[in-house]
Amino acid sequence: MITISLCMIVRDESLVLDRCLESICGIVDEIIIVDTGSKDNTKEIAHKYTDKIYDFQWVDNFSKARNYSFSLATKEYILWLDADDIILKEDIAKLKEIKTMLNPTIDVVMMKYNLMIKNGEPTMSFYRERLLKRTRNYKWFSPVHEYIDFRGAKTFTSDVCITHKKEHAKSERNLKILEKQFDNNKELSPRNWFYYARELYYHGKYDKAIIYYEKFLNTEGEYLSNYIDSCIDLSKIYTAKNMPKKSFKTLLRSLEYDLPRAEICCYIGYYYKKNNQYNKAIFYFDLATRLVKPEKRWGFIIHDFWDFIPYTELSICNYKLGNIKQAIINNDIALKYKPKHTVLLNNKKFFNQIISKKNYANVSIQS
Repeated sequence: MITISLCMIVRDESLVLDRCLESICGIVDEIIIVDTGSKDNTKEIAHKYTDKIYDFQWVDNFSKARNYSFSLATKEYILWLDADDIILKEDIAKLKEIKTMLNPTIDVVMMKYNLMIKNGEPTMSFYRERLLKRTRNYKWFSPVHEYIDFRGAKTFTSDVCITHKKEHAKSERNLKILEKQFDNNKELSPRNWFYYARELYYHGKYDKAIIYYEKFLNTEGEYLSNYIDSCIDLSKIYTAKNMPKKSFKTLLRSLEYDLPRAEICCYIGYYYKKNNQYNKAIFYFDLATRLVKPEKRWGFIIHDFWDFIPYTELSICNYKLGNIKQAIINNDIALKYKPKHTVLLNNKKFFNQIISKKNYANVSIQS
């Protein structure tokens, strides 16, 4: 059986820290909390679970704080969590099995990260390097959107999920940290060009975001998913700037990097739908439903694009073409994924009404 140190960095996390530590305290052998300047009762909450609480002066660099927390670990493997993460009971059972059965030659255990939980279901998932062999001395890099370089490691992709339940509103913190790098005349890495562009996009600074997305897209050797996400984000920016053709061409540009993914198919479908080219839209929405969701892929997966969204859009497009029977079938399939969705339920009532009346005139579906 392996031993595990839980390493966390926290600051003003009194709303969520108890929930996080309660979910994991029974399985780890050591809990290390590094506080970067809390002004609430975060430390008092942490003391319920551990005496290993340390202070770290915040220097606008998440990697430095995380590396300090890792340096304090004494067990065989290090598990890291954020304060607004939890591990559900079913995943605790899986983690216990890993703790008992893990081959000691494994350096890194990958775990799925479920984000933005709605109605008990994640809307987006991706894999992170969660459990790391301490003696390999892995380090964190980048001041924000930090990561561990584990190239060459012997990895194991587990079915354990970490669930992220964010409580804080989005701030400009990450954007300010990245801009501080420029102020200090520090050049960002290509990876951080992507994240800087994304922060600019999130804060509505579209023209500057375009520059850094393009700068990133002109690089090679970074994560494949980041190139595709750059194309998607750029497409959204051009849509917001009322440049639909450029938005569409940017979606097609993503196909230079990989086979079409469901979200790309759906965005292409949206373009054709908006232009009343419903047959073309149907082709791409239908393609999205036929693709196999890559459950073990390490990139981002937004789940709705693989089922709920394309079936909903297929229903609308088929209705627009007068294919009422197929529209009903698609709406019913979409309902299987979201049985309580108000629009789908209203559309089902609508379809039932027009079937009973056999009168398709002067009616319209919700979209």
